Amino acid sequence: MHRHRSDPPDSAQQLLITLGQLIDQAQERITFQRARVELAMALQRHMLPPGLPELPGLRLAARYTPSRDGLDVGGDWYDAFAMSDGSLGFAIGDVQGHDVEAIAFMGQVRTSLRAIAEATSDTREVLSRANDVLVSMGCGLFATCCFLRFDPVSRDLTVSRAGHVPMVWATAGGDSGITLDRGGPPLGIVAGERYPVTRRRLTEAGVLVLLTDGVVEGPHYPMEAGLAEVAKLVRAGFDADPDVLASAVVKVADLTGHRDDAAVLVVRYDGPQGLV
Repeated sequence: MHRHRSDPPDSAQQLLITLGQLIDQAQERITFQRARVELAMALQRHMLPPGLPELPGLRLAARYTPSRDGLDVGGDWYDAFAMSDGSLGFAIGDVQGHDVEAIAFMGQVRTSLRAIAEATSDTREVLSRANDVLVSMGCGLFATCCFLRFDPVSRDLTVSRAGHVPMVWATAGGDSGITLDRGGPPLGIVAGERYPVTRRRLTEAGVLVLLTDGVVEGPHYPMEAGLAEVAKLVRAGFDADPDVLASAVVKVADLTGHRDDAAVLVVRYDGPQGLV
């Protein structure tokens, strides 16, 4: 007759102890990750401007939506500020990565752009100098960016892009489009880069919409389709309240299936008479 060997009496207890230790470790990791996410979201909110500048004949609105994946906090940002020569600077960008480090780098990018814009109003110089500063920091990260300067006296608009999504525009005269001007590489990769500049004069009422790729691109949704959808909204709502248009544009992200964060900055100008 065969006897069944029984496990040692303490094996079940040891198993429970081991299981309890694994659960405690998992809870510690969850708590740690939650703290990182909460810190990242707090940093993100702090990095975005608390308000937007006001100018007669020019109205601004912005929207930011966080990543749909709570563990994937991104580094998208927008900014708008008065420059020392009386013009206005507008910026929007997207940092590589989705973590606390990416958001900290985003803060460095935004701060660098503002500081350099105090010394020069040339948009290409702003991006070139910011790029050199970021490369010198050796963070190993990069950021795309679109930087604009608007002179309310001459109504001149200058634009420089660093690997960023094109902006979308429409005018009261019925013209509209997606800017496909030549740009330079993202910021923070190679020092000494020079960024092209495009100059326009705003001669009639209309709207400019700056955005990040989280609005228009997804895993199975090409950027061209997303930009076309935004262009349709901008054509139809060029004279709408900027807040209404910004809300409509950021919702395009729902079509893309993108889990990234998304940012939109709308600049509505009322025409030459509104800027006098």
